[in-house]
Amino acid sequence: MTKAIGSTRTAAGVVAFALLTTGCANMDDRQQRTAQGAAIGAVAGAIISKATGGRASTGAALGGVVGAVGGNLWSQRMEEKQRAMERATQGTGVEVTRTADNQLKIEVPSDISFAVGSAAIEPRLRPVLEAFAHGLDRDRTSHVRVVGHTDSTGSDAINDPLSQHRAEGVRNFLVDRGVSSDRIEAVGRGAREPVASNTTAEDRARNRRVEIFLREPEMQP
Repeated sequence: MTKAIGSTRTAAGVVAFALLTTGCANMDDRQQRTAQGAAIGAVAGAIISKATGGRASTGAALGGVVGAVGGNLWSQRMEEKQRAMERATQGTGVEVTRTADNQLKIEVPSDISFAVGSAAIEPRLRPVLEAFAHGLDRDRTSHVRVVGHTDSTGSDAINDPLSQHRAEGVRNFLVDRGVSSDRIEAVGRGAREPVASNTTAEDRARNRRVEIFLREPEMQP
């Protein structure tokens, strides 16, 4: 039995590798996710089917279908959230992107988020957070991580609590609009994760920012 399962794993691994690599260069994000889901499902299906006395090829086929559907549906949900936030933030300077590990990232620049040295939310940020909270109210399964950043002006003794208070301010805003506090993590990074140098006023402004990450439950580390 062990030898048979090992052979099945090897064969399924070849199928998975082919599914993961063939044509990926010409696929959009959803298509790549579907292919990856199919590959993973094929491997799992083949191994389980062989181990339980079924035909590995049948299990791989069924697993591939399930994996493809699951991967595609997940991508569709995230794409819908991304499009909704892109519409809500159009013209604000807020960047809405998908990260390499498939989280939705909303990066809020300093000119609409917080005044220098302040943790009070600027009026122009409120509509963005309102739209975000509205989307979360309809999807009660995803998790949010809010990360506050500062520039390098001042000491860590000042910047660390300031960045934490900014992240907590965003979290409190969302909680006040009905989002469960259990779903939101607030973290302050101070000046430790700059996206630009701190040598010019423009670069310092880029580093003073808030990032909001949205992930599905299965994406938790």
